[in-house]
Amino acid sequence: MVRDGIYYALALTAGGALVLYLTSPWYGLPLFVLAAFCLYFFRDPERVIPNGPVVVSPADGKVVGIRTDPPDTTRISIFLNIFDVHVNRSPIGGKISQVRYQRGQFLPANMARASSQNEQNMVTVDAGDSIVIFSQIAGLIARRIVFYKRAGDNVNKGERIGLIKFGSRVDVFLGPEWELTVEEGSRVAAGSSVLAKRK
Repeated sequence: MVRDGIYYALALTAGGALVLYLTSPWYGLPLFVLAAFCLYFFRDPERVIPNGPVVVSPADGKVVGIRTDPPDTTRISIFLNIFDVHVNRSPIGGKISQVRYQRGQFLPANMARASSQNEQNMVTVDAGDSIVIFSQIAGLIARRIVFYKRAGDNVNKGERIGLIKFGSRVDVFLGPEWELTVEEGSRVAAGSSVLAKRK
């Protein structure tokens, strides 16, 4: 469980109890329901991280797009709805060589334009023999990107590195040294689903 979920749930429960005390149980019920949803939304299950030279998904969700960008970069776009786990994980092990924050719009995260126009946090992980870039992208409802690491930190494959609150999108950029193992429409789980393997 991410601590944010506990804080939100406690605040909503307190608000529901106050409304219940001042009015009636029916008026406090929506706040109790929201508190329960926050506990569900901010869940953080353990994952089995696969071994070997593979790229794992940094997010739970659905692969909504796979495209090749010049010169030889493959972009995998993963859309997270509000029912997905929103804890993000590092796709490979290595050193975070760059973290770049970009202000932008809050278009619906399932739109292709969100990749370039939305507010996002772009992270570069250098594994020595390969570089993988991924972007935490805000959406229409998701307006808070959380990133636990900073440039210069070392990360393990599948390690928790942050989250995006309330629906979002994550794009992963891979070089030509990687062979994709997912297709558009696939459901993936952060840290455990393999997106690509080394050629």
